[in-house]
Amino acid sequence: MIPGVFRVRVWAPVGVLTSLAYCLHQRRVALAEPRGADDRSPVDPSLLELKMVQVVFRHGARSPLKPLPQEEQVEWKPQLLEVPPQTQFDYTVTSLAGGLKPHSPFDAQYRETTLKGGVFAGQLTQVGMQQMFALGERLRKSYVEDVPFLSPTFHPLEVFIRSSNIYRNLESTRCLLAGLFQRQKEGPIVIHTDEASSEVLYPNYQNCWNLQERTRGRRQAACLQPGISEDLKKVKEEMGIAGSNGVDFLILLDNMAAEQEHGLPSCPTLKRFAQMIEQRAVDTALYVLQGEDRESLQMAVGPFLHILESNLLSAVDPATLPGKTRKLYLYAAHDVTLMPLLLALGIFDHKWPPFAGDLTMELHQHQESRAWFVRLYYQGKEQVPRGCPDRLCPLDKFLNTVSVYTLSPEKYRTLCSQAQAMGRGNGED
Repeated sequence: MIPGVFRVRVWAPVGVLTSLAYCLHQRRVALAEPRGADDRSPVDPSLLELKMVQVVFRHGARSPLKPLPQEEQVEWKPQLLEVPPQTQFDYTVTSLAGGLKPHSPFDAQYRETTLKGGVFAGQLTQVGMQQMFALGERLRKSYVEDVPFLSPTFHPLEVFIRSSNIYRNLESTRCLLAGLFQRQKEGPIVIHTDEASSEVLYPNYQNCWNLQERTRGRRQAACLQPGISEDLKKVKEEMGIAGSNGVDFLILLDNMAAEQEHGLPSCPTLKRFAQMIEQRAVDTALYVLQGEDRESLQMAVGPFLHILESNLLSAVDPATLPGKTRKLYLYAAHDVTLMPLLLALGIFDHKWPPFAGDLTMELHQHQESRAWFVRLYYQGKEQVPRGCPDRLCPLDKFLNTVSVYTLSPEKYRTLCSQAQAMGRGNGED
């Protein structure tokens, strides 16, 4: 999660439609069989040639963003931040235009919170670095060893890298690249970042007035919703923090997940209610985001989807000049990025996106028919996007699904500047 931005069974009444959509999605996956572009004839996978891969991933495990107001605090010691030698890999950070690295207001904000033990809030830990290295090794197995798609060493002309301008994401990218290329490179590694004011790798409430107005107050209002309200009261009372108005399920999940990932002694109440806390955190985030509202999803991830879509279109366009596309596009993002992306694609499983979670999009071309197909993976498991007949999705059908939520920069600015009707419940995540 980012400051100011926001299990299997959904707890009624919040999230019922999402639960039904997930059941239908699971049924599509179970029935899926690869077919041809005409939806009737099967496709021979051996005739498919991989042309491009895009990976959107969440950073690795980190320290909490905000400690819980308890007398007994978990200790976050500096030793937790030690860098594993196998993850060391030199890189440079630039602006999108290739200039100096922009200022990071989020990192400055994290340094204002020191946790018990001496670690700042929101810092990538050794556990998180190892998670990202493991993700890089998984990608290496898929795209270097099993399929000789990428070079075994890093080549700048093969890989484009973009990250949100937050240190844990930059460091997560380093670790992923170290695992993917085993610390071997032929040329400099450059990670591109944008100003926080115009970033699109997460829902940008500060940059999009309309999204800010639509969500204003909704995080607080979520705590009053039937089911969420009673469960939150129960957990807080058992933890002895009933009077802490600033604690909601998002903060509870953030601390619980961080402590569990690092094997740190956690509050017994958090352990006992772990499943319910995750479910209610998802319900809270969906309430804030209004996940069933098209325009809210458009403003949350529409500009980023436009980037992913543009990469696909550029790769299939015969007029694209050599060297203008890359084999691999890496995007270091956040849980609040993955959740609306999964919702837009119709594959959200109603679980909170985990540390080092990844969404991978492959572009294939049939060597005989020259037809284009997309394969989508979440957490390494193949998915069936909304509107696709099966796991091997014809490119036109995939683009039809994406186009519902894609926003060009011009349309994004227009939608974000639109005034909202008075009286609409809204709030900043």
